[in-house]
Amino acid sequence: MLALENVTKLYKTVIGVNDITLHLEPGVYGLLGPNGSGKTTLINLIIGQMRPNIGCLKVFGVNPWMYQSKLRQIGYCPAIEPIYPRVSGLEWTTYLIRLHGFRAAEARRRAIESLEQVGMAHAMNRYMGEYSLGMRQRCKLAQSIAHDPELLILDEPFNGLDPVGRFDMTKYLKQWVRRGRSLILASHILHEVEAVNPSLLLVSGGRLLASGSPEEVRTILADCPNAISIRSSDNALLASELVKLAYVQNVMFHREENSVIINTDSASNLLARVSEIARQHDVTIYEIRAADESLQDVFATLMKLHRGEIQRGNKNANSSLVDG
Repeated sequence: MLALENVTKLYKTVIGVNDITLHLEPGVYGLLGPNGSGKTTLINLIIGQMRPNIGCLKVFGVNPWMYQSKLRQIGYCPAIEPIYPRVSGLEWTTYLIRLHGFRAAEARRRAIESLEQVGMAHAMNRYMGEYSLGMRQRCKLAQSIAHDPELLILDEPFNGLDPVGRFDMTKYLKQWVRRGRSLILASHILHEVEAVNPSLLLVSGGRLLASGSPEEVRTILADCPNAISIRSSDNALLASELVKLAYVQNVMFHREENSVIINTDSASNLLARVSEIARQHDVTIYEIRAADESLQDVFATLMKLHRGEIQRGNKNANSSLVDG
């Protein structure tokens, strides 16, 4: 479906995408990264809005810049907001569908059907200037699916949606996937992406840092230096046993949370040992979690791995880390 070979995109002296090589078969993918990580630049390259300065990119087997007719196979919901206050949602959607080559009557029919699918039937004839942010987001989704594409690319589609809108969006995307269609969902929020059960593409600083299933990515992180917080029925005993291990750097007590924080070179080895200690000494484990679970820290860890600043604790583990 997509093939990128050493693709780099420069904005004068700023690197938008940095030497990405990637091959994707049809399927469901979560493009995950902090704001400014290069997600939108990568999408713009895929949809033919930009040319790479270095490298080769093919979409459905062709260069999207040279064979723009192939772009009809892609539906794109951008992150930017449409600002046409005196145009109705139906007029706007119809116009964008006509850009794919449909005649006026067919474009209008498809626009009505797609707006109904995303829950905008009641407001499609109102001016977009009267829409809420969530309603404009639904319109963007409608125009991206109306021409029945093979691949749907959504850039931050949950922005501005209330909880009901987020639920409806997730429900529709799951239906899209069940129909056998491909999806690339770009977001900086992990749980939004995981809701459609994708393979993950983790991007930061314009680089592809890791790819694979959520479980595979977690395996990579589990073998990196981590701070693990554990609450148990006997924190002191647990700490006294764990501090003896070679892959444990130090142990600290957090009195307010009644927990013990272990800094380790290999979380996977540590957790296996915690299980053994709990069984041997009849200790009840109430909670185990990363001491800091922010997405920014996940990407910081992956970037350090990329640069060789840290090493994985389990060198033999099967990994999806991308060499950089």
